[in-house]
Amino acid sequence: MFKGKRHYGDFLASDEKIATNILADRLKRLEAHGIIGKTPDPEHKSKQLYSLTEKGRDLLPIMVEITAWSARHDSHTNTPPEFLDAFEHDRESLLKRFAAALE
Repeated sequence: MFKGKRHYGDFLASDEKIATNILADRLKRLEAHGIIGKTPDPEHKSKQLYSLTEKGRDLLPIMVEITAWSARHDSHTNTPPEFLDAFEHDRESLLKRFAAALE
């Protein structure tokens, strides 16, 4: 949602180091619940593009709140300071920027 990842390999290369079977299962579950969709990548026929559905995009305000909460309460979070500053000073603009990036 925040980092522009679109391919399975992008998610697999994340800092979380998620196992391939867990990642595949989570993507299937998110798709089954209508939070993400997948389509063939027109530039790479063997790859799929994952994107948020409208239902998934509706989670944006919740995910922003969870990210800010995590940054305040978890010393190991990797939340950028710029995010926290924008969250504290102009939350609406922050949400609009993220929403525009999801379009």
